[in-house]
Formats: sequence, C-alpha cells, structure tokens
Amino acid sequence: MMGCSFRANSRLALALAVSVLVLSIAGCGTSVERMDTAEVKDLSGAWNDTDSRLVSEEMIQDVLSRDWLPEFTRTHKKKPAVIVGEVLNLSNEHVNVNTFTADMERALINSGKIQFVASKGERGEIREERKDQDINAAEATRKPMGQEIGADYMLKGTINTIIDTSGSSQVRYYQVDLTLISLADNVKTWIGQKKIKKFVKRGNLRY
Repeated sequence: MMGCSFRANSRLALALAVSVLVLSIAGCGTSVERMDTAEVKDLSGAWNDTDSRLVSEEMIQDVLSRDWLPEFTRTHKKKPAVIVGEVLNLSNEHVNVNTFTADMERALINSGKIQFVASKGERGEIREERKDQDINAAEATRKPMGQEIGADYMLKGTINTIIDTSGSSQVRYYQVDLTLISLADNVKTWIGQKKIKKFVKRGNLRY
C-alpha cells in the first residue's frame, strides 16, 4: 500500500510541476498591444517619437510665422525653396535624426508656404534616373538635366542633452537648436530653440 501511495504522490507532484512549468512558459510569452500613433507613451524618459513630432511641429510653426517669409515672397514673387541640411545629434543618447528631419520636412511641405528641395542623397538618385532617361526614355517624356530648382535657404541644427541623476531620480534636459541660413549670402535668417525637461523616477535606475 505504501508503494502505491508513494507512486500516486509522485504522479501528483509531477503533474503539479508540469502545470507550474506550463504556466511559467505562458507567463513569459510576448504580449503586443496596438496603440494610436499619436498617443503619448513615455517608458524610459529618453527622446522618443512624441518629442520628435512635437518639437519639429512647434519649431516649424515658429519659423513660418516670422517676417522673413512674407518679405521673401513679396520681393521674389515666389515661395522660398528650403532644404534640410545636417542635424547633428550631440547628445549622449541615441536620437533618430532621420525621423526628426522627416517630421520637419512634412511640417514644411504641409504648410503650403514653402517649396521643398530634395536632400543631397535624394538628388543623387534622381540625377541617375535622368541620365538613364537620356538613353532609354522617349523624347516626349524625357526630363532634361539642368532644370533643378536651387534652394534659397538651408535649415540646419543640433540636438543636445544634459542628464542629472541622483539615486533613482533623474532630470533629462533636451535642447534643440535650428538655424535657417540664406544660401545667397550665408545670412542667418532665423534661429529657433526648443527645450524639453523630463523628471524620471524609478527603482534601480541605470544608464
């Protein structure tokens, strides 16, 4: 009888162990929740998509509201052509500068007040396509070389951070500086600055 009881207890213990293992594996599974792309969700306190979008939109609204724009339009009888130059990440963390510049381009184009010129990398690819058209495209549809619109202004900038940490608390300070420069004479037409400050508090803070 004791042998049967021992085997029964062993089987019960094994069944319980298997159940615990199955539950543990299930608990470790990946959970995915879809979010609205406009929803604000700060997890680490680091620079994120919301910062990129809000900073670019606010700074572009500022540059478009200044006197240089109506003065240029009145003098030249056209919309100014703008190109986004280099935006340097001088911070101590990874910032997706490409996403930030894309947000700026979108805000500029959607304003309807600016002509936007293709970037240096984009122009190279387009020029290669024109060369190919010179050989292979029908004359009626061929796009000739030398017809590009030259940019009137270049928008350049930097992203900087200051991180102040004490124990499990941290203040993350971001400063974005943008400058609009006239390509005709190198005059700085507009200088914009946006600051973001975040207080982060959590256990076992490590960076």
